[in-house]
Amino acid sequence: MNEEDHGFSQAVDRRFSLLVDRFGDELALQRNLSRHTVRAYCSDLFDYERWAARAKVDPLGATRRDMRRYLAELDGAGCSRSTMNRRLSALRAFFHWLCLQGVLESSPVSSLQGPKMEKSLPRVMSAGDMERLLGVYAESSDPCDVRNQALLELLYACGVRVSEASDLLCDGVDFESGQVKVLGKGGKERIVPLYDAASRAMMRYRDEARGVLAKKGPTPYFFLSVRGSKMNDNAIRLVFKDALARAGLDPSLSPHAVRHTFATDLLEGGADLRSVQEMLGHASLSTTQIYTHVSPRRLKSEHHRAHPRG
Repeated sequence: MNEEDHGFSQAVDRRFSLLVDRFGDELALQRNLSRHTVRAYCSDLFDYERWAARAKVDPLGATRRDMRRYLAELDGAGCSRSTMNRRLSALRAFFHWLCLQGVLESSPVSSLQGPKMEKSLPRVMSAGDMERLLGVYAESSDPCDVRNQALLELLYACGVRVSEASDLLCDGVDFESGQVKVLGKGGKERIVPLYDAASRAMMRYRDEARGVLAKKGPTPYFFLSVRGSKMNDNAIRLVFKDALARAGLDPSLSPHAVRHTFATDLLEGGADLRSVQEMLGHASLSTTQIYTHVSPRRLKSEHHRAHPRG
């Protein structure tokens, strides 16, 4: 590459980076997307930029054929279908935004289709495994363990996402009514009930441990780190991994498995689908419907109850 080409390449890279930064700000401020989602979008866009540099393609001037080449390279590198679709989704949103901003006249990815996803059932935990998980910190008086117990109880009581547990405010916990106010995706609030054991664990944490952890003074967030700051997503995941190890459970389980278990157990207990949808914060009922396929026992029970010859 000669000096003139190198200078042009650097200018393109700078412009692309600035536009991605502006796009990220738009996602966070205008669309209320979580910081985790914004980071994921920007990371995928910079991955595309690195490919464009290797392929000697202007990342802002790519054609539909160039985009097909990019997807083909991802496929050849062994990327999963979900990864390919996620990156295509990020590119669609970014190029659509560029068109709205008047930077481009058309998007090279608007009509591209990603690979079809294989449908898989959500992974759920057995009642025995859930009991073992919730018993790990139950007898400890250590402030961090008391907090961790409250956190695990919240995850199972309300089926919240990790980011929602991290963002939970003290004002959002109503012990008198036995419910929490959760801030979900897109800044949407929802109210989810607490069962008694979860309410007791969270009240114990508030009364006995939270003040010990609040080393930096008053803060509105309910769950605090050892430094007295808001517990971030990674800290919550580390607590969950520690609890799995102590309980002797499969280390590949994630906090989202607790969310899946929450939904499945509610449906098995007779909750209606729309109530579960509301508690999970799903925008579409079709997203919640996957849980109706998880339990063969529930299907057999419903068949026996409803079939005329059951």
